[in-house]
Amino acid sequence: MGAAGLVQQGPIARLQKRIGRSSFRRRLILLSAAAVAVAVVLASIAAFLVVRNQLRDDVDNRLRTLFEQITIPQGLLLPGAPAGNETLVLPTGPLGSRDGFAQVVRPDGTVVRPRGAFRLPVDERAVEVARGERKAFFTDATIGGVHARVYTARLSTGDALQAVRPLEEVDSTLRELAFALVLISLGGIALAVWLGRLVARAALTPVKQLTEAAEHVARTRDLSRRIHSEGTDELSRLGASFNTMLEALADAERSQRQLVADASHELRTPLTSLRTNIEVLSSGMLPPDDQGRLLRDLVAQLDELTVLVADLVDLARGDEPDAAVEDVRLDALVADAVDRARRHAADKVFFTDLRPCLVEGVPGRLDRAVTNLLDNAAKWSPPGGQIEVTVRDGELRVRDHGPGIADSDLPYVFDRFYRAPAARGLPGSGLGLAIVRQVAESHGGTVTAERANGGGASMRLKLPVAA
Repeated sequence: MGAAGLVQQGPIARLQKRIGRSSFRRRLILLSAAAVAVAVVLASIAAFLVVRNQLRDDVDNRLRTLFEQITIPQGLLLPGAPAGNETLVLPTGPLGSRDGFAQVVRPDGTVVRPRGAFRLPVDERAVEVARGERKAFFTDATIGGVHARVYTARLSTGDALQAVRPLEEVDSTLRELAFALVLISLGGIALAVWLGRLVARAALTPVKQLTEAAEHVARTRDLSRRIHSEGTDELSRLGASFNTMLEALADAERSQRQLVADASHELRTPLTSLRTNIEVLSSGMLPPDDQGRLLRDLVAQLDELTVLVADLVDLARGDEPDAAVEDVRLDALVADAVDRARRHAADKVFFTDLRPCLVEGVPGRLDRAVTNLLDNAAKWSPPGGQIEVTVRDGELRVRDHGPGIADSDLPYVFDRFYRAPAARGLPGSGLGLAIVRQVAESHGGTVTAERANGGGASMRLKLPVAA
């Protein structure tokens, strides 16, 4: 059985493999043509069967009608009358013509028929009808090489009458109908293939454009390529999504290039300063006191360069997906960050109002954002200045009492490497607040800056609250 199954599955498997290797367009044409072909064939078969049944029902009805018109001679009604000499009195209609004839079957199996008529084959069923043991029935028979329809029913005399009608006209009509339906089916299949080609060409044009655009982008790295997409169907939406993806990739590439350009510009200055100081130190011409002071400057510059590189790395990795998302107590995280800020900025006074709050996020990145906000507030606060930290309903608010933010600087405080004119002399890379915005957006939140009433600046980090 297993070998037979393999033999049967072999051609099907080869056909599936061949179809799988063909193009999507050809498969679409074949499938649409096959669907139409099946529909046409089934419709043709149904039409043929309906017409056939109607024609045969018409023949059966005529046989029933003609059965009632046959006259039985009186001699056949006499018990014991000899068989074979009596003549059936047939109607002058079709039954008595070339279109049909009849014979009587007696309960003993003997037959009475018109002179010169064919003798119909008599089986046990006809005798059973004559005896009253079976109901009337129809059957097909070949009589003298002619396909005919036979109706067997019981007479009032206790005999059975078999009425016959040839089916040549019906069979001829059915043959002509079958030939016409075959032609219609073949024409329908051919039309389905042609229409399938047109439909496939029209339907797959957006797919062809999408494929050409994708291959062009992969070959040339040109992200400015776009495809034309209109409408609201699935293929148009696919084209619009592809254009949106290219725009996002182009924005990411521009952002990456801008980051590299900005980083190169920002790194050039400290590296130049380091190189100059190292050359002066290596000359051996400085007194010991100046050498010590220069070494301390080099260490400080290296620390600033380390912070700048760390900020660049963190900013560059900010868009990478991170699976370590968990429930985070924002108030507890802020409390720990404030404790560290107090140690680093001992000359500042921190006031906290931390309400319990649960958010979803990456603890390390959220801590970095909070730390940057606190460091920014400490940098702008004067010695002994107050910094107010509040957590409520998923929002962190850090307010300092420094000089505040100029109106001209407010739109740019979260841009990378942006430093206000007043901050040019202060330490920092100009990336701290940019990292805060990136963390907020990656967590589905926002960060805003505003001038506080009474002086100073207010930063608000808003995060979605966990259920």
